[in-house]
Amino acid sequence: MKTLVFTIVAFMSIGFVSAQTEVGGVNLPNTETYQSHTLNLNGAGVREKLWIDLYAGGLYLSKKSSNASEIISANQPMSIKLHIVSKLITSEKMMDAVNEGFENSTNGNTKPLSSKIKKFQDFFMEDIKKNDVFDIVFIPDTGVSVYKNDKELGTIDGMDFKKALFGIWLSNKPADDDLKEAMLGK
Repeated sequence: MKTLVFTIVAFMSIGFVSAQTEVGGVNLPNTETYQSHTLNLNGAGVREKLWIDLYAGGLYLSKKSSNASEIISANQPMSIKLHIVSKLITSEKMMDAVNEGFENSTNGNTKPLSSKIKKFQDFFMEDIKKNDVFDIVFIPDTGVSVYKNDKELGTIDGMDFKKALFGIWLSNKPADDDLKEAMLGK
């Protein structure tokens, strides 16, 4: 009987472990569901700066893709998960990185999106701690919703904003080249 219980527990554990992907010392789920849309982990990696791991990032899509420009332009449900792995990340540093990311993603043309970018920055005003998790979720006809530790912070509409936002990680000037490649499953 003990052997049977142990075997069942072992198989259940294997199923649980395989439902996640370890990256940057944290586990990212292989699937996420938002508003009845199931998204699969397309790829995941770590954002580094000066050889320091800052966050683990995962890109979730309904269908696997390695084409960054198609993903940026797609009017399909998708999300990016950011799991903070460093105590060095602060809300101020995150907002600076967001500013730089939008500048790079839009080739310096942030003016048309300035009010939406400001609203997005406001989501990072509260203290950021190691192991905080941000989910940035795009649902067509809803917009981009941001969650911190499963608590919804707000939603920003507009495909123009979605393209610029996902471009932070997937454009020709991404936040981190290696992270972009990892998110694209390469």
